[in-house]
Parts: sequence; C-alpha cells; structure tokens
Amino acid sequence: MGDSDLILSQRLGEWCGHAPVLEEDLALTNTALDLLGQARLWLGLAGELEGRGRGEDELAFLRDAGEYRNLLLAEQPNGDYAQTMVRQYYFDAWHRLELARLRAMPEGRIAEIAAKAATENAYHLRRSRDWVVRMGDGTDESHRRAQAAAAALWPYTGEMFAGDSAGLREAWMEEVRRTFAEATLEVPTATWAHKGGREGVHTEALGHMLAEMQFLQRAYPHAKW
Repeated sequence: MGDSDLILSQRLGEWCGHAPVLEEDLALTNTALDLLGQARLWLGLAGELEGRGRGEDELAFLRDAGEYRNLLLAEQPNGDYAQTMVRQYYFDAWHRLELARLRAMPEGRIAEIAAKAATENAYHLRRSRDWVVRMGDGTDESHRRAQAAAAALWPYTGEMFAGDSAGLREAWMEEVRRTFAEATLEVPTATWAHKGGREGVHTEALGHMLAEMQFLQRAYPHAKW
C-alpha cells in the first residue's frame, strides 16, 4: 500500500507547473500530497515491523526498483491528461474498496491508517470519476483520448485483484461499468493482465522515475533540511 501510494504520488507530482489550468495544477498537487502522507504512514509502520532500523525515508529513497511492491498501474507514465485521470480513476475505485477491507482488520494501526486514507480517497474518487465522465461525454477528441486511455491501462488493473478472496473485483467492475455508461465509454474487454509489481518485477518506467526521485538522497546520503 505504501509503495503504490508513494509511486502514484510521484507521478502526479510530475504535473506540478504543467497541468492544463491552475485549478488542476493545485488539485493534482493536493492529491499527490494526500497520497504521500498515506505512504509515510504505511512505510513508517512497515519500518517498525521490519525491525531493521529503516524508517520511511530509507524505504522510500534507498531501495532499488526490484525492492518496490507497488502496483504496476501506479508507475505508468502520465501520458496526456486523459491517461492521467483514467489511471487515477482505476486506482481510486480500487483504493476505496481495499481501504474499506483494511479498516475492518483487527490490527489497530492498519485500521487507523486505512480510516484516515479513506476520508481522503472519497474526494479523490469523486474528482477522478467526474473527469472521466467529463472527458468521455465531452467532445469527439476528449472521448477518443479517454477511450484510448481506458483501453491502454486496462491490462494493468487485473493485478489489483490477484488472489482476491474478498470479492473486490466484481464491486470494482460494477463501479467502472456505472461510470463508463455515464461517460459513454466502452468497458475494455481484454482479459490478459500484466502482473509482477507486488513481487518486485516492474516496467522500465519505475527505474527512470526512481533515478529522479532518489537522486538527492543518493548523492548526499542522510542529508537533512
């Protein structure tokens, strides 16, 4: 959870100063900061449980790509704005369901982090869903781009439900079908899915991202502001 939040936060941060309008620049940055805050909580807890003296900074900045366990969807390049928002929608719809599952777990710290994240996710999902509908049911060009993004990213969604014993996939599919119907988009039918992110097998996109994200810490180890 922490790695997926961290990597998607970094991707959204790449839009800072480049978004289509100022309002979107601020909204994307706020979403990125929300996910970064969630990543800090998850990675902080992971460091404690690991018991090797590594905190959130070490886990974020001093691991190689093969040590990350994020969803492959989160590391996919931003592309155009349609691809960014469809990627966000796919993630947000899954995130809502996964956080609800984690909130019900008996481990107190996990449930607490999930509860906090769920509050932020409610806004994230509402916003990304609205953008999918606006683009899908907008102009011919925005519809074309949204449909292309939906198809291109679809093979990265199956990994979210690998070993799904809680039945989350069908709830996620129902959410996507409802939103795509309103957006006049077709739900992709491809059944083949990329996998490996949770086992440390990633696309080359992650390595390029980490080279930039980790540069300062690796160039000046343990630097403090």
